[in-house]
Amino acid sequence: MTPAELADAVLTAAHAVFADRGLDRAALPERTAVERPRNPEHGDYASTLALQLSKKVGLPPRELAVALAEQLGRAPGVKSVEIAGPGFLNIRLDAAAAGQLARSIVEAGPAYGRSDALTGQRINLEFVSANPTGPVHIGGVRWAALGDALGRLLRATGADVGTEYYVNDAGSQIDRFARSLLAASKGEPAPEDGYAGAYIAEIATEVRNRRPDVTTLDDAAAEEVFRVEGVALMIDEIKSSLRDFGVEFDVYFSEKSLHDRGELDHAVARLREQGNIYEADGAIWLRTSGFGDDKDRVLRKSNGEWTYFAADCAYYLDKRERGFDRVVMMLGADHHGYIGRMKAMSACFGDDPAVNLEILIGQMVNLIRDGVPVRMSKRAGTVVTLEDLVDAIGIDASRYALARYSSDSPIDIDVELWTRATRDNPVYYVQYVAARTASVGRNAAEVGLTRGDADAFRPELLADEKENALLKALAEFPAVVASAAELREPHRVARYLEGLAGAYHRFYDNCRILPRGDEEITDLHRARLWLNDATRTVIANGLRLLGVSAPERM
Repeated sequence: MTPAELADAVLTAAHAVFADRGLDRAALPERTAVERPRNPEHGDYASTLALQLSKKVGLPPRELAVALAEQLGRAPGVKSVEIAGPGFLNIRLDAAAAGQLARSIVEAGPAYGRSDALTGQRINLEFVSANPTGPVHIGGVRWAALGDALGRLLRATGADVGTEYYVNDAGSQIDRFARSLLAASKGEPAPEDGYAGAYIAEIATEVRNRRPDVTTLDDAAAEEVFRVEGVALMIDEIKSSLRDFGVEFDVYFSEKSLHDRGELDHAVARLREQGNIYEADGAIWLRTSGFGDDKDRVLRKSNGEWTYFAADCAYYLDKRERGFDRVVMMLGADHHGYIGRMKAMSACFGDDPAVNLEILIGQMVNLIRDGVPVRMSKRAGTVVTLEDLVDAIGIDASRYALARYSSDSPIDIDVELWTRATRDNPVYYVQYVAARTASVGRNAAEVGLTRGDADAFRPELLADEKENALLKALAEFPAVVASAAELREPHRVARYLEGLAGAYHRFYDNCRILPRGDEEITDLHRARLWLNDATRTVIANGLRLLGVSAPERM
């Protein structure tokens, strides 16, 4: 019995109690949930439904709990229901009902853990969005891992998700980039405010290969060629790097396209309709101070130039007009002060910032080698890049390490730890279970052990304490996925997988799966093989949500 099936049984019992007592069934929720009690001695699962409903129907919670317990105790698979405190229901399943979960997981396969918790939500998820003036640095890589994992989680819980990379291909940073490429092509040092590093010379050379005529142009014309071609090359490199890292975006959105299509004027017109635009000192202002910002914001300067914030307004409106109900932005720690103005801007459009806009802030990442932070890339010259991280510890370890911690926590990635083939390396610890469960499957086939027909599966044989603990851990997975998506916290999946790995290791060490020597194959061996394969399914499903492989051999 899965937690969802048990929750349905609790609700069914509630309907029966309400019908028997003539209570208003309109007070019953459409769905309920059961939870694992903190103390295993209190039972397999707990329900607070009696506490939730007592005031609505005018009954003491304990009285309602007694009625629910009596009714629920008759449900198939429920061994006992005890009442604790003011009305908690502590539920114990019989061994057969608990063990049946193994078959349910294997039969569900990749679908186990998925739900419709967020069905109906259209979410635009923007992450990374590093300027196309250099390789993706390690801070951006954190967002690549977290953002991609979050997108997978949101989709796994039913949301309609569009992932997006905002390409800042307009503005002064692109001007500096173009001037840097031009200088490199001439063999001159980078401008004082420009970009340095071996990659600048590489791109300048590639532009010259594409456009040999660039050397015959005056500086202004040559700079424009380097701007257009250099940005295109840099974006292609960023896309390739992210693709190699396992991150694919639905849309790469050009900031320049907003200007070219007149979207900034369109945004100002919409804001003006809302009564939140005014003009002063020859500039166009947005009245964000009326919506919690510390001051009003300039959209267009007195010299006619648009501000970055104006493009942000136009981009937000574009997303909303594409039909996204919720805009989620993942930004670096240096953008923390940006939250207030963005929330105010959302309100200026007539939206509810608490519903339509969500901003997640990520803290810094350090790559540690020999106890010392790695400060510079050989190629970029100023920062540690995606390629540097992958070269140091690999793709799987990089993605797992970056997704393992809450985004609001600074992290140090120790090269020695994350390349170690030992249990203290978290990704190795989890992937080892994936490989071990696959190995058990291969060894079982060699001795003629198969799970057998599903109808012949005897789940009641999985009665050992370690088997029960593993089954309970497996049962938690759907709730972990749902909460990780709802709270935007992929690290919950990683930490869950580590706990599951521990439960499997304890099961494996104490419960013999394969027959020894000439030992006869029994139903217990087959039942344990179901449990082994269920564990591999959940480990693989969890790692897939993090964009990490589940190897069959290590």
